[in-house]
Amino acid sequence: MSQSTTAATGLSSQYAAQVTSDLERNVKEQERISTDIAALQQELASLQSDHSVLVNVQQALGITSAPVQGAATPEATTVPAPREKTSTEPGAGKRARAKKTTDAPATDNKPAAAKSAPKPAAKSAPKTAAKSAPKTAGKAETAKAALPTLVELIRRHLSEQSEPRSAAEVTTALDQAHPERGIKTTVVRTTLENLVARTQAHRTKQGSSVYYTAPTEQDTAPKTEAAQTEESK
Repeated sequence: MSQSTTAATGLSSQYAAQVTSDLERNVKEQERISTDIAALQQELASLQSDHSVLVNVQQALGITSAPVQGAATPEATTVPAPREKTSTEPGAGKRARAKKTTDAPATDNKPAAAKSAPKPAAKSAPKTAAKSAPKTAGKAETAKAALPTLVELIRRHLSEQSEPRSAAEVTTALDQAHPERGIKTTVVRTTLENLVARTQAHRTKQGSSVYYTAPTEQDTAPKTEAAQTEESK
């Protein structure tokens, strides 16, 4: 009697130890799988966010293509239903084969629908952008070339004035007439001095102030005569 009790006690101890070990292993496995699920959910959320951004960019570019459905969320996934037992009635196999045969054409239409999606639209957007870019650049260069230079503006302004003008006065007048150019006094003064050096402007001093006027015939005559003498030599 005592031997049977001892054997039962030892067997119970073994079962208890085995159950405890299995429980610990089960808990660890649950923790590992929970960690993996959390990481996969974060990766899925990141992919869904990237998908939304790419769809917005595609729409902004005007690209039309076959709609691409995102992967199903974990909440939308369903567990497949268990298979039904095959019927032992005669003719059941024939009905199953007939059903597969009728379903086959429906599956064959899927690749055709995927192939029929319009593709040229994706290439048309870059070509249109590439064609419009040179035209825009050419128009900008033409408009820029049509603008008068600062030298022309200064010479024109001096020729329209009946009195000498300082560099600051010339700058103020040109800046009011052409505010988009951002004309600076230092640049205007340097340009005026260059015009004086080439006898295309005349400089006078009144006290500590310097004034500029358009060149007269007397200012340009010596240079013209000197140029003719050099050409005759």
